Amino acid sequence: MAIFTKLMRIIGLPAMAGALTACSAVKVGYSALPELAFWRLDAYLDFDDTQAAQVRERLATLHQWHRSHELPRYAALLEQAERLAPADITPAQACGLLDQVRERMAAIARHAEPAMAATAASLTAAQLQHLQKHYERKDAEWRKEWLDAPPADVLQRRVKQMTERAEMIYGTLDDAQRAVVQRVVEQTPFDARAVFAERLRRQRDALQTLREVSAPPGMQAVQARDALRGYLQRTQDSPDPVWRQRRDAWLQDSCRGFATLHASTTAAQREVAVRRLRAYQRDLRELAAQR
Repeated sequence: MAIFTKLMRIIGLPAMAGALTACSAVKVGYSALPELAFWRLDAYLDFDDTQAAQVRERLATLHQWHRSHELPRYAALLEQAERLAPADITPAQACGLLDQVRERMAAIARHAEPAMAATAASLTAAQLQHLQKHYERKDAEWRKEWLDAPPADVLQRRVKQMTERAEMIYGTLDDAQRAVVQRVVEQTPFDARAVFAERLRRQRDALQTLREVSAPPGMQAVQARDALRGYLQRTQDSPDPVWRQRRDAWLQDSCRGFATLHASTTAAQREVAVRRLRAYQRDLRELAAQR
């Protein structure tokens, strides 16, 4: 995954993953996000001392904006999910929630453009080489886990992931519900080679964009922002039409799968989901009110 997209996910997703951890962990984890984001970015780009100080400051500013502007929107989205939880849901309703998450990620990207452009403009050729090598190491790990592993192992890894995520929302699944998860995963296509090809395309795009932005004498600030905006748009909506078609089909299958799993839950499990979603709303609103 390309570096600035990773930053968006570091900043944007923990709050949306409301049902994934204990409430107190959300508060603690969210407060630690600027430091976590810095260390993730530094691992990719190996900042010098001047860059490190600037990046820390920019992340702190982004984090404060995100706290006050985005967390209330996340809480409102969780409130929508809470209202849906007691009854069966349709795939369209599930995808509607997902679309709103994607909109919030795009909002973060738009707000972060000036900071990202300034950081990108300061990168050296050595740092971009460091980034490329980091990509290569991560790609080797991804290939080993998803491409080189036996298909049965990949399938069971996907089943385990979906089961764990579901149980963080609903509590323990029974045997029949685990069988539903198994069927849903089996019926949701996963083309590891296509995913890997898109991953490599994004990395090439990131490196090319960063080389353009950081090359002497460098771009004007507006040009740098435009270049990064184009890259982020291509990350969200790939220029490869075949990949877009596969992605859209996968998302639809995922929404149908979630609706199917939700339909298998009991009234008690749905009440657990309602309580957890409500608790996260409270936590996010409390975080948003902090200054």
